[in-house]
Parts: sequence; C-alpha cells; structure tokens
Amino acid sequence: MPETLSWGLAWPASLAALVIGYLFGSIPFGIILTRLAGGPDLRSIGSGNIGATNVLRTGNKKLAALTLLGDMLKGTAAVLVGGWLVGGREAALVAGLGAFLGHVFPVWLKFKGGKGVATYLGVLIALKFSIAIVFAALWLSIAYLSRYSSLSALVASLLTPLLLWFWPGLYQSALLMGVLTVILWITHRENILRLLRGREGKIGQKG
Repeated sequence: MPETLSWGLAWPASLAALVIGYLFGSIPFGIILTRLAGGPDLRSIGSGNIGATNVLRTGNKKLAALTLLGDMLKGTAAVLVGGWLVGGREAALVAGLGAFLGHVFPVWLKFKGGKGVATYLGVLIALKFSIAIVFAALWLSIAYLSRYSSLSALVASLLTPLLLWFWPGLYQSALLMGVLTVILWITHRENILRLLRGREGKIGQKG
C-alpha cells in the first residue's frame, strides 16, 4: 500500500500500537537465553550490552545467533501484530517505533537495554524486505572487512532512510527509520568515540 506524508491515526490507536510494539521490543532475549543456558548475567561481562554481539563474547555462538534472531523477529512481529490488531499501515509504523524503544529502554531492566541494531533490522524486514536485505548485506560486508560491529551498523543505518525515501510510496517508512537511525546513533555514541580513538572492540573479541 503506497504511503503518503499525512497522518490520520487517532491518538488512542497510536497509543495502543505503541504499547503493543513496546511490549514486544522489551523482551530481553540475550539475558533470558544466557541465563537459561546457565551463563552469567550478560550485563556483567564484556560491554554490558544485552545484544547478540555481547553474547558472542561469552564464546557461545549458538546463543549469539539465537539472540540475534529473537531481537530481530520481535521487531518484525511488533510491526505485523500492531498493524493487524490496531489496523492500518500507520499503526504498524507506530508499533515499529514502540518495539525499538522497548529494546533500547526496557522497563524490566530499569530502561537500560540494547543498542537496537537487530530490532532495527526486524522492523525494516516488516516494512520493506528488499531494503532489509540491502541493510544486512552492507552490515556483513563492512563487518567482514573491518571486524567492527558498531561501524557496520552505523553505516548501514545511515543509508537505510535514504533508500526508503527514494523508493516510491515509502515516505512514512523513511521518516520512521530516520528517527530510529538517530536513536541508534545516540546509543552508539560511546562506540563512535572508541572508533575515532582506535579503541573499539572487534567482533568475537572477549573482555
């Protein structure tokens, strides 16, 4: 369905979609899976982040992959379920925003969550799968060449709203992903400083 720049969703529907998305996004798969596997509290190791990159620092590649999948699919599910329950494309977009905020600021973890890359991709999958493939390809290419997860996410996310904006009929999706990109860059502010100083940890590096 083509999108316009108008916004006709009533505030009760917007709030419902936001809450639905937030509840999906706030599920801390990294912590849950690590604890179920008998591992330590993920927040006490490595970077202290609850995402897949930090899970990988435990040495458990399977758990890292499952965390990545869970954090990604909760973003996809939020968009699809929010759009279905509340109704309409605009509700789906609001639910996507809620999912991202839920991952970054989960109430269950005192609003200290992850940096949002996997959930960002999950939201994008639901909005435009082909551009999600481009995002993943960019991330993998930069990660392979640089071994920096943060750099890969920063570059791929920067290009995503532009690709959506120039794709016919995806203006609202472009605006949403633009907002998510700004938040994602803010969550990566310390990574950006470490990258500039040459002190950023690389993929698979423990500690």
